[in-house]
Amino acid sequence: MKAILCSTHGGAELLKLVEVPSPMPEANEVIISVKACGLNFPDNLIIRGKYQFQPDFPFSPGGEVSGVVKSVGAKVTSLQVGDRVMAGTSWGGLAEEVRSLATNAFKIPKEMAFESAAASLMTYGTSYHALFDRAQLQPGETVLVLGAAGGIGVSAIQLAKLHGATVIACASTDEKLELCKAVGADHVINYTSTDIKATVKEITKGTGVDVVVDPVGGDFAEPAFRSIARFGRYLVVGFAAGEIPKLPLNLPLLKSASIVGVFWGSFFRNNPERNAQNVDQLIKWFASGQLKPVIDRVFELKDYEQALNLLRDKVVKGKIVLVT
Repeated sequence: MKAILCSTHGGAELLKLVEVPSPMPEANEVIISVKACGLNFPDNLIIRGKYQFQPDFPFSPGGEVSGVVKSVGAKVTSLQVGDRVMAGTSWGGLAEEVRSLATNAFKIPKEMAFESAAASLMTYGTSYHALFDRAQLQPGETVLVLGAAGGIGVSAIQLAKLHGATVIACASTDEKLELCKAVGADHVINYTSTDIKATVKEITKGTGVDVVVDPVGGDFAEPAFRSIARFGRYLVVGFAAGEIPKLPLNLPLLKSASIVGVFWGSFFRNNPERNAQNVDQLIKWFASGQLKPVIDRVFELKDYEQALNLLRDKVVKGKIVLVT
């Protein structure tokens, strides 16, 4: 099979498209013939050796895929050869075949295109876990989303609106904010030209926001936290800005607010049954059309360098998908 391999840490230009042996499943695994692979911010981190965990060399990036089950391990009963699935793989997805724990692979409805499925699991799984497991979002609350035109941002907007929340979306360009409005945001803030705290205060009539979804970090973290309401929950999802922010701890004290970590990768590995319940609900919403992944561009596998660099440069609206 063909695979994009990382053999040394660095940029996408160091990756290589090569022929490698097809994988064989362990007892609790399935092998998936990959039809599409969704790219996410961690893919650029993992090839640079800057992610929370690091696979041994050589490895393929790509943490979420869709495709068809090619083979199953001896202990697998939930899936069978020929099933259409999407799966969270952590890495290995930029290849024609990938191994996945059976507990991390989920059947997709026949109406769901492989490209859409590959653009769904990591972002919607993360946002669902963030909003409902970690923040315990309630209908009628207000959610502030940073980096709102990215994969996490778009999914967070859609899920919060589906749950009856008011959404304030923040992004770096007016073009990105148009996308945010199109997927349901009630209010938008261009945080390169507008003061977040002052604008949130005006929108919320001084009360602040109940939940902040932050996959960005950097310089926007503190003004976003200063926008939080009493008993608010600040969800730390990632650091797309490249800088891990430092917050004065008097801020959560004064607001009786919580700083809440969100690491979906750890959740799906350590809590597979609860994660499966979340994904089951997401799949129902995908099948009914209540959730719709936003795909910016689709590339062939051989164009991996261009795709990863677009993601690195933060010009993507929604998701990038590669097809085999």
